[in-house]
Amino acid sequence: MPEELGKIEKPPVEEFKRGRKLLFVPLVYGSKDSPNEYSEKVKKYWEEVEEQLSDLELKLRQARRIYHELVPSAGKEGVKAVKDLNDGSHQVVKTRVEKGAELEAAEDNELLTEFMDWSRCLAIGLQNQKVFSTVYQSYVEAGKKRNESIARRLDETLKADEIGILFMQEGHQVQFPPGIEVFYVAPPALDEIKRWLRDREAKQAEEAKSEARKKGEKQ
Repeated sequence: MPEELGKIEKPPVEEFKRGRKLLFVPLVYGSKDSPNEYSEKVKKYWEEVEEQLSDLELKLRQARRIYHELVPSAGKEGVKAVKDLNDGSHQVVKTRVEKGAELEAAEDNELLTEFMDWSRCLAIGLQNQKVFSTVYQSYVEAGKKRNESIARRLDETLKADEIGILFMQEGHQVQFPPGIEVFYVAPPALDEIKRWLRDREAKQAEEAKSEARKKGEKQ
């Protein structure tokens, strides 16, 4: 009987479960001042995140390490910091910590505060080009060091065959360490939120143009 060409043998389930794995969860923020429609979408998003993470943990194994952007503290202090940042991610973190997972310090406090301070400087609007260039270059360098620090902490704390969960905004530039398999968690509600934000931005831009036209006509 001729050998079947192109057939790929599936690896055993236990082999798939081995190795360091990181579940990446895009951070979505809401606030008390957010429109109700947006708040409902954010609530739905975090419910779907919980469902997808639970499903992945069932197929793989329970997450042992948790990392959260903007949190330079570990343990109970870190969980409190997550609560102050984001109710949605806090519920997901709290559930897993209660099951025995450990919240690690994802950030180096010195690098984080330096990066945020340079960011604030850029946000106020700088008029002098020389000053702007200096601040921008410092911002870029601080961001690079921060990203390298996050990657290093992941590599140092995520042990062999452990599952980790990283909560971080999309668009980050962290280069994940080799040997860590990354799973992107993207519930359907994430696309709904992105679409809502795009539509809202387009509507605001159209309203601004309309207002500008009205002012021009009055002049």
